[in-house]
Amino acid sequence: MKILAFAGSTSSTSINKELVKFVLKSFQKDEINLIDLNDFSMPVFSVDLEKKGFPDEAHNFLKQIEECDTIICSLAEHNRSYSAAFKNIFDWASRINVKVFQDKPMFLMSTSPGGFGGGNVMNTAKTFFPQFGADIKETFSLSKFYENFDLESGVINPEILKDLNSKIENFKNQIKK
Repeated sequence: MKILAFAGSTSSTSINKELVKFVLKSFQKDEINLIDLNDFSMPVFSVDLEKKGFPDEAHNFLKQIEECDTIICSLAEHNRSYSAAFKNIFDWASRINVKVFQDKPMFLMSTSPGGFGGGNVMNTAKTFFPQFGADIKETFSLSKFYENFDLESGVINPEILKDLNSKIENFKNQIKK
């Protein structure tokens, strides 16, 4: 199985990317394509720029999705919404193909240092991503990242780890081919 994985952040110290990398350890037998949103930097979307054509990076982002079997992502929350970088990629890509996620099964995650664990962006994505072709099979939100995650060990809270592992297994069972 080909997995496309990314964090909805361009930060070099992204906690969402750390969560994605930790979860990917449960998919070691699969082909993993962990992309960095910095590789898809584009001008801020506008209809005026759209009239001049679409950036290659938008086409490339869609190609990454086209070539995968499933998507694992963790969204950063900036001011209760998507990061500007992710939203811009999403905006450009959706103008090329409104079904951005191309009906691929998705494990959708979020994390933040606060107690809501990126819950605002998670709730927004759960509402809107299916309208853009995401087949969300499972979700996971990790609150208080710095209290519940260690860069060496991953999720260190036993109850949260049990919940995450259960969601990973449920996701795997739903996407078996």
